[in-house]
Amino acid sequence: MLTLSNLTTTYGPVRALDSVDLTVETGRITAVLGANGAGKTSLLRTVSGLVRPATGTVTLDGTDITGAPVESMVHRGMAHVPEGRGVIAELTVEENLRLGARGAAKRPSDAPAPVRTLDDAYRLFPVLGDRRNAQAHTLSGGERQMLVIARALLSRPTLLLLDEPSLGLAPRIVAQIFDLLRTLVADSGLTVLLVEQNARSALSIAHTGVVLNLGKVVVTESAEVLRNDATLRHSYLGF
Repeated sequence: MLTLSNLTTTYGPVRALDSVDLTVETGRITAVLGANGAGKTSLLRTVSGLVRPATGTVTLDGTDITGAPVESMVHRGMAHVPEGRGVIAELTVEENLRLGARGAAKRPSDAPAPVRTLDDAYRLFPVLGDRRNAQAHTLSGGERQMLVIARALLSRPTLLLLDEPSLGLAPRIVAQIFDLLRTLVADSGLTVLLVEQNARSALSIAHTGVVLNLGKVVVTESAEVLRNDATLRHSYLGF
């Protein structure tokens, strides 16, 4: 689904990503882990076109998209949920969701998609259905996170980029969101590139774990191996 080759991203003299090679397999969850400053957010921003790499290529489903306009990414089947739960506060829940649906990728009518309609979104996230007419600024942190994920899914992506979806949320809400991601991938073939500091939770649902350290890939392993390798966990993941 996604291949990064020799990808280097710089901010002035700082190398946020340093010759990164990474493959994300179709229909699987790949978790990118590491400490603050490891380059995790820069990785997603480079993939989605928000930042242009200094060198290297980004290939999506066989097409080189390096440097492609950000606004083209949704039509190519990519949805990016940045860190920070960025809802449009003055709009209602339903108005936020309709914005996601307006830019939906063109996919065959029989292609699997986890969310095609507003009703689908409300079935996945019942709390959003209950609050569909509420202004987004009145939502709790967990409800906002559900809203931005649902809005992204309404664009009918084949690849979902998620940046720190658990940040600042209660463990119960984190478990709900991660369980939902696992189900979406299993049922619809959605591909997820997940950036997380909560390594334990991310590895509980991921198929593959990638550890970044100072912009470099230092480990790529199955999530099961990372969960069970105490040396790797203690060295890079803090648990």
